[in-house]
Amino acid sequence: MPVKRLTVAKSRLRGALDGVPHEKLALALARDTVAAALLTPGVDEVWVITDDDRVAHSLGPAGARIVDDTPDQGLNPALRHGAALAGGRPVAVLTADLPALRPEELADALGQAAGADTRRYAADALGTGTVLLTAAAGTPLQPRFGPGSAEAHAATGALPLTGAWPSLRRDVDTPADLAAAARLGLGAHTAELLRAAPPVRAGG
Repeated sequence: MPVKRLTVAKSRLRGALDGVPHEKLALALARDTVAAALLTPGVDEVWVITDDDRVAHSLGPAGARIVDDTPDQGLNPALRHGAALAGGRPVAVLTADLPALRPEELADALGQAAGADTRRYAADALGTGTVLLTAAAGTPLQPRFGPGSAEAHAATGALPLTGAWPSLRRDVDTPADLAAAARLGLGAHTAELLRAAPPVRAGG
């Protein structure tokens, strides 16, 4: 799971909650995503790739293994670095902005991915981004995260994962996304911020 420096993470969410520092909201999204992943059957370890000390100090004690972003060259190099450290084991990349994630949905998606000796991906709610990318043992990860990543992953031979999985597909990039995630039911950390702040602004 990659987590950017909190000062630059989730830039389109800046100002989404009145009175809540942006970095606090970005960290809450990651904390809830990690918490759900750690509760998911079949997940052996959760690795967080980051060079932000605040992220490391929060998510490490929560149960994640912290991996330094040694390349420091952007998202996809960081993910290739993490996959290389896994030593040929099956790996899955999960975005760190899924605060409504339900472990049973992630387990279902990973179970479907485990049935194929290849790479699989799950698109986001809009169908253009990617929230989950998996690679079978010994298979290069070939991450293509960024704008249009679902199409980019498909172009490299990754196969789509099929399933409704509303909480898995509900990534949060904008205030409107956060409101949609809230309707699904947020994890504890993000929910606490929403209880303490004015309602999410519409739009985005």
